[in-house]
Amino acid sequence: MAPRSRPRPLADLIDATIAESCRKRGLASVEIVTRWADIVGEALAARAIPIKLAWPSRPDSGEPGVLHVRVEGGFAIELQHDAPIVIDRVNRYFGWRCIGRLALKQGPVPRPRPRFRFTEPDAAECGAAQQRIATITGTFEDDGLATALARLGALVARETRGKVNGWSADGTRGNEPGFTQR
Repeated sequence: MAPRSRPRPLADLIDATIAESCRKRGLASVEIVTRWADIVGEALAARAIPIKLAWPSRPDSGEPGVLHVRVEGGFAIELQHDAPIVIDRVNRYFGWRCIGRLALKQGPVPRPRPRFRFTEPDAAECGAAQQRIATITGTFEDDGLATALARLGALVARETRGKVNGWSADGTRGNEPGFTQR
């Protein structure tokens, strides 16, 4: 029997998958694409995306590269004004002066998927879940286990509220946007 491989972080798999595509576009580091929102901020990432990093034709020139960014038409003038800040943020993220200027290309920018924020169940939700669990299973010797199960029960109850056979009223399944994740 072959030994089982250990689980790997999703980021490792994504890096390997899109690394070749990024190399073809001149992006030496996949991180500029995968971490764009962290580098420049959510507001800018919603209106602009990196498309290419052009290096100087002579490697010994010492000149930094040019980052080509696709930007929404109405936001282009604002990004042009904020270009030194973006350049500074990218260079600071990578720890060296890899970008010297931005080249803006106006065009449609795909909307980023909204990030869902996890909210802890409040005391009332946990209390109600703990009462339901106690009626089914009785009391627990370990208070920590009882608290953890009550929290889990409150989260499950929150997600299943208003759903029939796993489908919500708006026609989505439980694992689609809106599903509580940590």
